[in-house]
Amino acid sequence: MEKPARYTGGEYGQLAKPQSASSLNMLIAFPDLYEIGMSNQAFRIIYNGLNAISGISCDRAFAPAPDFEELLRSNTIPLYGLDTGISLGSLDILMFTLGYELGITGVLTMLDRGFIPLRRTARGESDPIVIMGGPCVSNPLPYERFIDAFWIGEAEAGFFDLAAELRDLKLAGAGRGELLEKLQAHPSVWTGGKKRAVRAVDSGFASRPAVFPVPSIKIVQHHGAIEIMRGCPNGCRFCHAGIWYRPMRQKSADTIRQEAAAFINTGGYREISLSSLSTGDYQHIDSLVGSLNDEYASRHISFQLPSLRVSSFSMPLLEKVSAVRKSGLTFAVETPVEAWQMAINKEVSRDTVAAILTEAKRNGWRGAKFYFMVGLPVGDNERSEEQEIVEFILEIARRTGMNFNINVGAFIPKAHTPYQWAAQIDEKAARSKIEYIRTTLKKRGHKVSFNDPFIAVIEGVLSRGNEGVGELIEKAYERGCRLDAWDEYIKKDVWADLLETHAPLVQAIHTVRNLEEPLPWDCINSGTSVSFLKREYEKSKCKELTQPCINNCNNPCGNCNKETEIVYNNIHDNNLLHDKPSLAETQKQDPITLRILFSFKKQNAAVFLPHLALIELFSMAFIRADIPVLFTQGFNPTPRLDFASPLSLGIRACAEIATIDLNLYDGTDFSAEDFIKKINKNLPDGIIITEAVKVKIPTGSKKHSVPSLLWGFVYQAPENGSDDFVPVLEEKNYRALRITPEKTLFNLTRKAVLAKNPQDASKHDSYFNVYRALYPD
Repeated sequence: MEKPARYTGGEYGQLAKPQSASSLNMLIAFPDLYEIGMSNQAFRIIYNGLNAISGISCDRAFAPAPDFEELLRSNTIPLYGLDTGISLGSLDILMFTLGYELGITGVLTMLDRGFIPLRRTARGESDPIVIMGGPCVSNPLPYERFIDAFWIGEAEAGFFDLAAELRDLKLAGAGRGELLEKLQAHPSVWTGGKKRAVRAVDSGFASRPAVFPVPSIKIVQHHGAIEIMRGCPNGCRFCHAGIWYRPMRQKSADTIRQEAAAFINTGGYREISLSSLSTGDYQHIDSLVGSLNDEYASRHISFQLPSLRVSSFSMPLLEKVSAVRKSGLTFAVETPVEAWQMAINKEVSRDTVAAILTEAKRNGWRGAKFYFMVGLPVGDNERSEEQEIVEFILEIARRTGMNFNINVGAFIPKAHTPYQWAAQIDEKAARSKIEYIRTTLKKRGHKVSFNDPFIAVIEGVLSRGNEGVGELIEKAYERGCRLDAWDEYIKKDVWADLLETHAPLVQAIHTVRNLEEPLPWDCINSGTSVSFLKREYEKSKCKELTQPCINNCNNPCGNCNKETEIVYNNIHDNNLLHDKPSLAETQKQDPITLRILFSFKKQNAAVFLPHLALIELFSMAFIRADIPVLFTQGFNPTPRLDFASPLSLGIRACAEIATIDLNLYDGTDFSAEDFIKKINKNLPDGIIITEAVKVKIPTGSKKHSVPSLLWGFVYQAPENGSDDFVPVLEEKNYRALRITPEKTLFNLTRKAVLAKNPQDASKHDSYFNVYRALYPD
């Protein structure tokens, strides 16, 4: 299997309790690969929140890649939870979070491989209740065929309380039918045929750091994520998230600092994202980042601001963000003409962008990335949007002397936004515009990437369709569609054929809708009034701006009331600043190198962790254990961690060898025994340090790397299931080992052996490797 660690669990910080007949057995499922799902903030919030409730066990699972799906299918093995191994079909409640429309075939894959009927009408008393939430269910009708109940809105605003009530019902003897009735009665739950469901809003927006579990392999966003603000005050008319998550709510600086401490000291993360839809709009963001740098820069912890509006850029802020690790510059321009920007309610002037980039260039930046969309319903017949995008980039390039990366996508109008009545640009027109931008800018030294316009059509149908889309989805799954968000997996020919046979569904998204006609998603009350959306749609046509959200505004959208309103947490600069030693001061060179030489075991599920994952795993464990390690210099500092030799995937280890250099310049010290105790408490299942020695390398002495001291390896293929290590492969007889069906490569255990002294190591031209024994040619 490719990346088997996706399916073995064993990560540090697993939370699910052992499943039992008396507990409410739940599982949060993400319908994409492990690397995507473990990066999803909502997924982690739900997993952490439910496992904090007594009597509830919430496991987790992800969509299998095709190779693993085939293994499950051919061996009639059900898909299972990573923490407890429970099969999906044995649950009380199976939950999906859907953040991207094309993940729906992943939902069907997981249902099918969990031996759960795809259609909700075919499920019986022994099947789990299937719930779906996430931003995509703002229009639940396309998925109604497969899902028993939809949670509309934010889980923190009532879902955890509802889960506790379901637990009590089960404890009292309730069956599936009674649990489902309880769900259906909740005002924020929508089920097929229900007239109305109201979006749940977390008005308190309290601290809930979703730290666990810490992934053992590299994921797409391998960093701690602190949601500093939910919702957005700016009201961009094209943005589904900006409307859906109203009103804007900000956490206090003290809360954010507490969450940062949790992600760093408990999770072991060295990169922390301060995330929101528009991070620069957080009050006093400069002071917040400055105070976090003051506290953590000496430990090489960096803080990122992934979503900055151009109007909130400033060089002092960028310098603070890049104090430890330099990040890229990204500008989401969307559309290049000032009048068109006013139509979408987003101002990004060329002068401002050019000024920022000119100053950034003086401070070491050499390029930037721009995002544009084609097909926004804001243009006119006099100017071509593709030509205007090209001219925008060329002008900025002339004024700054920079080359850029440009990403272009086709705009998809979404439900519950002012453009929900607008027509989506068709594939042919979008492709023509994108190709003009790509070919013209490529000649000028710029790099252009784009989102496939054909995929945009599928997204449009899935996000804006009615219950008839369910048939399309089911047929796509039956014809092998899986993981459609991935270029290497999507079957475009199948989707093209199905879209052709379901032409009315496609035609509907390319047609302007009447403001008075009913919409498929009218059954969902998002909190934003339809009258407000209509006013914004008309203001877009007139190129008229709407001011950002404030309390007691004169243009109410319907989200603010006595219980829920815009929440600002005042942050005072003088409470944030601290006197801390600078990073340069903590990195002064000491004439003596302090080094820990240690040996560790790698067994159980950990044997499927690749070498690079092992490096990251130990690096995070050092942070959790508060081990003051020494870092490399340069653009991306890393701990001075050195392994004797990478271990092949799937081979157990009884004594791998590595070293870590320490930073004890402040006078603190600890023993090798303390090192072992501290680290072993912070390592995942299957990794354990067995021996350690602390050495001082005097000034002027040669600092040997641990690979240069490696004598070689001995290997063992256990007999009769024994795990006792008996060396069978040494320097003089390593060709004696023979692999048979009983002694497979993955049954080997390796032990690394150091030379007695550095001079002995220099006699060896290469390291002894099991592959030489197996394949001498």
